[in-house]
Amino acid sequence: MSIDWTKIYTQYKGLWVALKDDEKTVVASGKTAKEALDKATKKGYPEPILTHMPKELVAYVGFGL
Repeated sequence: MSIDWTKIYTQYKGLWVALKDDEKTVVASGKTAKEALDKATKKGYPEPILTHMPKELVAYVGFGL
């Protein structure tokens, strides 16, 4: 099942985000992964899912080897 991160992307462009296990709820964000992780840990989420929201969306066509 896919998850729509459109709202997360719009709000957190260019930032690292820490998500709850539901992969939809942002618990912290920061300019670096460490900053987002530190903020999430202080809020009681020691092992969040970390991901980076790109500054812009770019289409990719092809495959990697």
